[in-house]
Amino acid sequence: MIALLTPFLLSGGAFAASLLRRSWQDRKSDGTAFVIFGWAVATGLALASMWLIGPVKGLATALAMEALGAIAVIITGHVRRRAVTKREFDAAPEPLAGPSKIWRGILKTLLAGPLGMVAAMGLAFCYTALSPGAPQTRIVIGGLLLPILWGLAMTWTLADQKLLRATAVLTGTALISFTLAALAGSA
Repeated sequence: MIALLTPFLLSGGAFAASLLRRSWQDRKSDGTAFVIFGWAVATGLALASMWLIGPVKGLATALAMEALGAIAVIITGHVRRRAVTKREFDAAPEPLAGPSKIWRGILKTLLAGPLGMVAAMGLAFCYTALSPGAPQTRIVIGGLLLPILWGLAMTWTLADQKLLRATAVLTGTALISFTLAALAGSA
């Protein structure tokens, strides 16, 4: 069954990635429809693969083939763009109000480091507790997810200028994911 689904997953992953790429290429419109449809195709392929092959092997196969399809789209569509001068660039979405302040740097470091790690740990624990499959596999995948999720939390926190929003999202993520993991572990 895996051999039969591999070409469909590969081409479906390439299609989903091309839809996502199309939404990012047009800077004049927001491309929401392409983003939603692209993620819906990728999610639908993963769910279909899980249903046809099995929850663990199907998800692993779907993720691997979709990733290879996305890499193929990236490689075939590589475009070297000219540098944009300051006159051509409109404005930053959230311009800084003034010179940087030391307290903002300290708060961003605390948000990105420890609080981002706690939120990433909560999500990894939640995945480990709630996902299907053998416990050993879930633990390994949860452990591999932790640095990736922490890196995403740090990147987003350091790029976002709103400190309260970052604090609320990271704290809420940590509380909800640890609560779900604890409830799943006690059941």
